[in-house]
Amino acid sequence: MKQFATITVIGRDRTGVVARVTSFLFGKKANIEALEEQVTRGQFSMTLQASWKKGQLDEAGVKSGLEELGRELGMEVGFKMFDPRRRQRMAIFVTKEPHCLETLLKEWKAGRLKTDPVLVLGNRPDLELVARRFRIPFFHVPWVERAEAEQKALKILEEHQVDFVVLARFMKILSPTFVWHYKNKIINIHPSLLPSFPGAQAYRQAYEAGVKVVGCTAHFVTMHLDEGPIIAQDCFKVRPGMSLAEITASGRELEARVLLKAVKLFLARRLDVYWGICHEV
Repeated sequence: MKQFATITVIGRDRTGVVARVTSFLFGKKANIEALEEQVTRGQFSMTLQASWKKGQLDEAGVKSGLEELGRELGMEVGFKMFDPRRRQRMAIFVTKEPHCLETLLKEWKAGRLKTDPVLVLGNRPDLELVARRFRIPFFHVPWVERAEAEQKALKILEEHQVDFVVLARFMKILSPTFVWHYKNKIINIHPSLLPSFPGAQAYRQAYEAGVKVVGCTAHFVTMHLDEGPIIAQDCFKVRPGMSLAEITASGRELEARVLLKAVKLFLARRLDVYWGICHEV
């Protein structure tokens, strides 16, 4: 029976990083299951999945060795064990709109969402009572300085052994560094049929453009705003004379359903991302 871990490496680009990390892991009897790396504006990011045969993993030795390697490289190196057979641990990020959060937690409470929601994190305190109603811990992290807020959030996620993150109308932009800690494990809901109308005020953009169909998109988060691999979409027709408020209200109902569908597909391991495209398998 194999044991699995995810290793993340983030920092200023330099020669030989991939070789140093993989050579160290080979020396620790690891098998490289998957590896993805990229350099953007001099910033190096890598996510690597490794496995060990039963009895071959020296977890303490691997952790301490990676920490030492990180110091030598001047980079942040993370190590996280995971068991693909156990229930995934979910964190939900929110701001002030409750509809997506409530739908996810109601489905979980009813036994139809096969995950463990271990925390709700908000950049505002507005939805703490919703989390309390479902007996889920709530963490308020003000998002004044993004770097500081993200460090606090990452620490909370690590302490609670979170496997994936759902942005349930979380109205802050995550940095590339944060995203690489959870590569293809952050799911967002956007109120438009992407790639149309990215960014803020999507319903207003659609209304002012006079479109006849409005929808929403659940997608994996990447370092490029609202451009991540699309998981699920749905839409509704705009009736003649429909106001912006009516479009927004109909859109919110749809957002919750589409986000829930995307999370269920993710939990069922039916999503495969290849060359930036998400395929349902």
